[in-house]
Amino acid sequence: MKTKPVDPSSSEFICLAHRGASGHEPENTLLAIEKAITMGAPWIEVDVFAVEDELVVIHDERLETTTNGTGCVMKRSLAYLRSLDAGKGQKIPLLREVFDLTKGRAGVNVELKGPGTAAPVVKLIGEYRHGHPGRYDGWVLVSSFNHRELAKVRSLNPDIPIGALGFGLPPKHAKFAQDLGAVSVHTSVARVNRAFVNDAHRRGLKVFVYTVNRADDLKRMRAMGVNGVFTNFPELVLSGHHEHV
Repeated sequence: MKTKPVDPSSSEFICLAHRGASGHEPENTLLAIEKAITMGAPWIEVDVFAVEDELVVIHDERLETTTNGTGCVMKRSLAYLRSLDAGKGQKIPLLREVFDLTKGRAGVNVELKGPGTAAPVVKLIGEYRHGHPGRYDGWVLVSSFNHRELAKVRSLNPDIPIGALGFGLPPKHAKFAQDLGAVSVHTSVARVNRAFVNDAHRRGLKVFVYTVNRADDLKRMRAMGVNGVFTNFPELVLSGHHEHV
């Protein structure tokens, strides 16, 4: 599948498979990512921590939530993390394995979770861009709740598009994302409203909403004019005939 670049001027409604097709397969695994791609999702969202000299793909700070391991991700060795079962016999992937799997078949939204992730993510993206000229143009978006890390991404490589995550709705709406130089602002399905969406659009920003797993919420988001949604069930967005809780 051809990558769809993140373009604030595009009118296309974008489906971002949240941690892969995590409603069907173990989240943030290569199995979930491949499932999302085969279902037709144009974008995959994954979460990363920096451990030793690699970027590992996992959401929670603690391992008990999604693996058979124990303890904090950042306090465990890479060898230990890679020995764990992340569900259905899947390993915790490396970000480079995610890039190898997608191979331009889908865009990848890399969410920076742990501290010190900006620099290694920028470096890895650079490696793939230089090693495969043209193939990875417009294929990546880096996002985070940690706006300092996002600012570092911008300072290291301003050509990498960033998306600013927020928990609530700040008084000045999407200004914080514009100030960061983001191309998109990501907010919660429980908090987003039309005023926020309109303000973001006036600032030239896309609005992506997390996490939309119900048909009624999807209908509400479309009516509100958001540009896309993160979902555990890509078929909800791609076909419009399924509803999930």
